[in-house]
Amino acid sequence: MTEKVGEEDGLSPAAETPLPLPLDFEAHYIVHQEAFHAYALAVLGTNDAAEDAVHRAFLEILRHWDALLAESDLQQQIWAILRRTVIAEILLDFRAHLTALDSGGGVYAALGSLPARQFDVVVLRYIAKYDTKRISWYLGVTPSTVDYHCRKARERLAPYYRRANQLKQEDTK
Repeated sequence: MTEKVGEEDGLSPAAETPLPLPLDFEAHYIVHQEAFHAYALAVLGTNDAAEDAVHRAFLEILRHWDALLAESDLQQQIWAILRRTVIAEILLDFRAHLTALDSGGGVYAALGSLPARQFDVVVLRYIAKYDTKRISWYLGVTPSTVDYHCRKARERLAPYYRRANQLKQEDTK
């Protein structure tokens, strides 16, 4: 028994229709999208990157919408999602550029190849100079998890730092 559910191209008209969004979410999007975009554009510098980050932020907000509505500080929680999304975009861009840098010992390439959480923690701690509490807030993990990822990243990077130091010492001879 077969039924023809779609048109000749095989697509169902229902598959082409977007799902309805909660009305209060749509209102929030309309009211705040411009400000979110302005913030992302100021931080990221390009319109494409800002649009991508804001789109991802609103998808994240939508995914947690019901839980966010129960929060007493809805605006704060939503703004935190936007900030984390924009920071994630910066970190992704930074990671992509690391492979082009040459440290002689492969430190930058090794840093760029760290797992995402370890990379984020190392960049936020050693480059952005954020403390553990602030990093844990941005990443949405406990401070002990931040310390764990930092420790594991240092263990992975140690051989590359040793090699880079050896090369430096050989160059000075």
